[in-house]
Amino acid sequence: MKPGLSLRMSQHLALTPQLQQSIRLLQLSTLELTQEVEQMLDENPFLERTEEEAPQEAFGLDQIDTRVSLGDRVSESASESGQDDGPSEVTGEAVTDVAESWEGDGSVEMRPDDSEWGGDAAPRQNNGDDTADATELARSVGSLTDFLHRQALSLRLSEIDRAALRFLIESLNDDGYLTDTLPELAASLAGTDDFEQLDELVHRFTVALGLLQSLEPVGVGARDLGECLRIQIKAQLQDDPANATMHAALKVCGQPMELLAKRDFKRLAGLTGESEALIKAAIPWIARLEPKPGRPFVQAEQNIIVPDVIVTNTRKTGAPKFRIQLNPDVMPKLRVHDIYANALRGGKGESHAGLQQRLQEARWFIKNIQQRFDTILRVSSAIVERQKNFLVQGELAMRPLVLREIADELGMHESTISRVTTAKYMATPQGTFELKYFFGSGLGTDSGNAASSTAVRALIKQLVAAENPAKPLSDNQLSEMLKEQGIDCARRTVAKYREALKIAPANLRKTL
Repeated sequence: MKPGLSLRMSQHLALTPQLQQSIRLLQLSTLELTQEVEQMLDENPFLERTEEEAPQEAFGLDQIDTRVSLGDRVSESASESGQDDGPSEVTGEAVTDVAESWEGDGSVEMRPDDSEWGGDAAPRQNNGDDTADATELARSVGSLTDFLHRQALSLRLSEIDRAALRFLIESLNDDGYLTDTLPELAASLAGTDDFEQLDELVHRFTVALGLLQSLEPVGVGARDLGECLRIQIKAQLQDDPANATMHAALKVCGQPMELLAKRDFKRLAGLTGESEALIKAAIPWIARLEPKPGRPFVQAEQNIIVPDVIVTNTRKTGAPKFRIQLNPDVMPKLRVHDIYANALRGGKGESHAGLQQRLQEARWFIKNIQQRFDTILRVSSAIVERQKNFLVQGELAMRPLVLREIADELGMHESTISRVTTAKYMATPQGTFELKYFFGSGLGTDSGNAASSTAVRALIKQLVAAENPAKPLSDNQLSEMLKEQGIDCARRTVAKYREALKIAPANLRKTL
């Protein structure tokens, strides 16, 4: 093989570190961005937090309407990008009045629905006269395990029984259930060879389980749903031991839960020996019990969603006029440390070059954060412009919207819009929603226009809410009713939307 020289031209894609950082910051949620900022403040001495207003970055909002270049769009597509804050107003025509207020350095699925349960359930009263809502109680005492441990301290127990109770409390899941059997818990401590010690541990755990199930919230420590409901019923029977409905409910909860879910009154009456009339009276009473005793404590620990964008209607009368602004509480106020930056001027040497690079990193970090918020603002403004009817009238007025529609208007790639709308939230007059919520496919209508899938789901929910409980609407009937309103929606599509809304089938919604 003879050696030789040849010349070849080719194109390749190179993502600069600045562009990579911009893409990464764009897809972060508010919490993740806060963590990223804190890490950068710890690592880069040239970056500092400020509470003062700083001048707007030169390439930020001044160029908010500049279309993204073809090269950048290719980069966006290849990596699977896009300007801070400033309130803007959306009228019926366009986005206007973007104010500068960026703080810079001057140099960018489904679980069963149990909402019908526990609506009227209330915790038992303590020894005192004060009573509290379950959720408020959970918020005041912290987690479920902490709440149970505090109650356990008031019990006079031997050291081994106290240890057994503590072990069971730590073995509960978030719903307050004991999912492992007592022999399994005992085997995890003693092993499977020492049968004598195993039997002793099972005995201790049995005693501790009785103590655990006597604590608040009522039903905690149950092994299954039936036992949880029975514990709550027995607690209420102590106050009204002659209540026939409660006794019937107790028997019903001792039967397979499938019969209760199907409302099979005839079989339940045969198994319990009670009349069908008494069984029917017990079912609504059972539905008011709490199937997940630990649920209020889990809800109390959930993080509150902080919106990235706030939309308000500035007109109380007449045509609505919406004002869109970035939430100042989620925007980090950063700048380059002036004293450190000035100290680098005129310096030389290898160490100076390294510090100069850190200074440049700080400047690019601020610019990329500004670009992130500018992009969120632009995308949010475009969404509000298209979903004004939803902001005024609610879900039924939602219009179909796809990522490409916003991407084409703003001159960005669909992947950029996808990043911007993921884990970013908008507070509106209708509530707080993830930006992705405003996007959805469309269904054909008789008028030739498309109906948003979100609007169709809201309509199905409305129809089910107005149905006769004795004759609930089937998926076929819902499909026909939608067609009568000009919406072409097949039965299978109705079933899919119904399941997404966590609405039970017609046979499970039927009540007599």
